Amino acid sequence: MAFAINGKFTSQPITGVQRVAYELTRAMQLRESPGDELEIFVPQDAREPGASLKRQRRFPWLRGTLWEQITLPIAARGKTLVNLCNTTPLLMRRQVVMVHDMAVYDVPHGFSKKFLLWYRLLFSVLPRMEPTVLTVSAFSKRRICHHLKIDESRVAVIPPGADHLDRVIPDYGVMDRLQLKDDAYCVIVGSLDPRKNLQRVLEAIESLSHLREVRFVIVGGRNQRIFASEGLDAMSRSRQIVWAGFVSDGELKALYERAGCLVFPSLYEGFGLPPLEAMYCGCPVIASTRTSIPEACGDAAMYCDATSAQDIAEKISQMMSVRSLRQEYRERGIAHAREYRWDRSAKKLLDVLYGNESEHVAQLSPRASTS
Repeated sequence: MAFAINGKFTSQPITGVQRVAYELTRAMQLRESPGDELEIFVPQDAREPGASLKRQRRFPWLRGTLWEQITLPIAARGKTLVNLCNTTPLLMRRQVVMVHDMAVYDVPHGFSKKFLLWYRLLFSVLPRMEPTVLTVSAFSKRRICHHLKIDESRVAVIPPGADHLDRVIPDYGVMDRLQLKDDAYCVIVGSLDPRKNLQRVLEAIESLSHLREVRFVIVGGRNQRIFASEGLDAMSRSRQIVWAGFVSDGELKALYERAGCLVFPSLYEGFGLPPLEAMYCGCPVIASTRTSIPEACGDAAMYCDATSAQDIAEKISQMMSVRSLRQEYRERGIAHAREYRWDRSAKKLLDVLYGNESEHVAQLSPRASTS
C-alpha cells in the first residue's frame, strides 16, 4: 500500500501538534526500508524545519485549508493519506488521521466560533470516512471514542517523544536578557488560552511574596485567530513576574536546564508535551492532575490541584524552598522522560501503517460504537 503524508504542517509555526507531526515524519523516514519510502506532500509556502524533510513533493495551488481540502486530494489520488495534525481532506476515503484531543467538545469555551464549527464538522464526518485513527494518549483515546462513537479497539495510541531536544543547542544568553539567576526562577509555559490556566497561576504568585528572590518566567503568547479573547486587566504586575513572550527552542532549553522548576497547571491536554520536555532537560515539574497530564508525567512530577491557587502556591513554595527536593524531582524526571523517544513512536506508527498491528487497529466502521 502506498502512503503519503499530509504536509500542511510544514507551512505552520511549530507548536505542540506540528512538533509531533514533524518529529514523527522525520523519525519514520529515518527508519523506513527500501520500497517503503514515505513521500510528504507540501504546499508552496513550506518553511523550516518542515521544508528540510526528505522526499517532498510540492503542489503550489492554493494555501492553508483550501490547499488541504482541494489540492491535496487531487495530488494524493491512489495513495493512503497520513494526516498527523487533526485535520483531513473531506473528499478522500483512504486515510490515516491522528486526532490529538477532543477539546472542541470538552472545553469549547476556549475557541473562536469559526474554529469550533470547522473542527466539529471535520470530527463529525470522520467516522463515516472510515480512516485508521491514531492519538497521543489513552485519555484522548477515551474521549475520541466517547464523542465520535468509535470502538476503542479501532484507535491506536502513539505517545510522542522528547529526544528532539538532543538536536537543540541551548542559548544561555536568555539568562542575561531576562536577568535570571540559576535555580532561582520558575518557568510557566502557556498562553492566555483559558485551558492553560494562567490566571490561576497569577493568583498563586500573589501569595508567594515570601519567595523574594524567586522569579516567574512566563513563556508563550496568544493566537487571536484561534483562541477566544480574554481580558488582560487581571494580569499581575508583580516584580517577580518576567514576561518572556515567544522564545526560540534554544532559549527554552536553556531556561529548562537552569530553572528551579516548571509550573504546568493546565486544565486540559491531549498529552502534555511541555512537562516531558522540561524533565528531559533536568527541570523539576509541578503539574496538574487533570486529563492526560498524570499519564504523561507518571510519578516523576509533583502534582497540584489546578483549580486551587492556594494549592499551586503551596507546591511552588515547597519545591522552591528545598534544594534536595528539586534534585530528587530532577533525577526522577530525567529517568522518566528518557523513555519517550521518537524512534519508538515512529516504529509503532509504521507497524500500524504496514499491518503489524492489524489485529489491534482495524478500519473504522460507520456502525462502530461504544456503550
